[in-house]
Amino acid sequence: MVFYMSVRVHKFALPILLMLFCAVEAQAQQDTSFTTQEEDYSIYDQVEFADEKARRYCSPKIFNLSPQRFISLQYDGQLAHDMRVSSVGSYGEEDKVPAAESATATFVGGMRLSANIPVISKTSLVWQMGANYWQTGYQIKDLKSEVGSANLIRELDQTGLRTMGLNTTVFKPLGEFSFLLFQGSADLSGNYTFRNMQSLRYLRYSAAAIWGRRPNDRKQWGVGLARTYRVGEMNYIPVVMFNYTSVNRKWGTEILFPARAHFRRTFNPRSLMLAGYELEGQSYRMDYLSDADRSLEIRRGEMRARVEFQRQITGFIWLSAQVGWRYNWSFNADALPDDGKEFFRGFTGSQPYAMLNTLGNPLYFNIGVHLVSP
Repeated sequence: MVFYMSVRVHKFALPILLMLFCAVEAQAQQDTSFTTQEEDYSIYDQVEFADEKARRYCSPKIFNLSPQRFISLQYDGQLAHDMRVSSVGSYGEEDKVPAAESATATFVGGMRLSANIPVISKTSLVWQMGANYWQTGYQIKDLKSEVGSANLIRELDQTGLRTMGLNTTVFKPLGEFSFLLFQGSADLSGNYTFRNMQSLRYLRYSAAAIWGRRPNDRKQWGVGLARTYRVGEMNYIPVVMFNYTSVNRKWGTEILFPARAHFRRTFNPRSLMLAGYELEGQSYRMDYLSDADRSLEIRRGEMRARVEFQRQITGFIWLSAQVGWRYNWSFNADALPDDGKEFFRGFTGSQPYAMLNTLGNPLYFNIGVHLVSP
């Protein structure tokens, strides 16, 4: 089943979002039926374990983390911004290249569906498998194209962009205070349709491995290495994880730097707010601009500075609402061999770009409904 919603609902989405956000916030402020009480752990001081040799393992969670989402349905939208793209050629990153196409994107957005299902859930091992599907549609006006332009903006207006993939997460405790965490994903991204699917040889793989410590129920930290497309291009970067909850259980952090970093404010067990940023991105193969000798891929990366409110509706059903600013990190294009073989540019590589493109930096919103873990 294709989950699709026309992006032309944007005229009503933002007012609805603001009213929904205010209503939920008001309800959260008035909710006094739930209070967070600190447990007195001293009452367990004299407890003796029946089997003192039994091995104990650290948990993958700490107090008051935002709920883990099993199934999510979201609608994401970016407001109006300018687009300027070059012709296809060979350019250095700092080259001054005139725009071959320009337009105004009056709205960019679409549905996002994701699922993460536990496969193994034991004290000694937690393993999850997941899948995701994102659709991004473009509404374009005032398109201007030079003779011989690539017609990239026109193609985005007609077909949009899609990403679908599989992912896995493995949490392996090494003892009572240390653990290993592995995350991996394979995504197929481009302007394909379900009638004209993209070859699996254009799959793009991401992975991260982290060694960490969990010294108590309020702190969890780790260091590791990631292979990622979060800023469009394939890159290898160190990562730092730091999840923390204050003694009074009202404040905390949820950080996996540089991918995302948030401060957390917990109002009560049913509502919380996050403030920070997240990097999003992927490499999208543009079928229309590719041929037998090359695969042209848009290296789409963006940083989202945002505030997110999460609220329990009933049982395991939660609502989320985000508002923020989308900063264009990259929308340039690379020409790869037709077999889709990647290369690593990193921060010092001199490989030329096939297109140099710029986007404006608009406000954005995201609303979602989630089935969360107990």
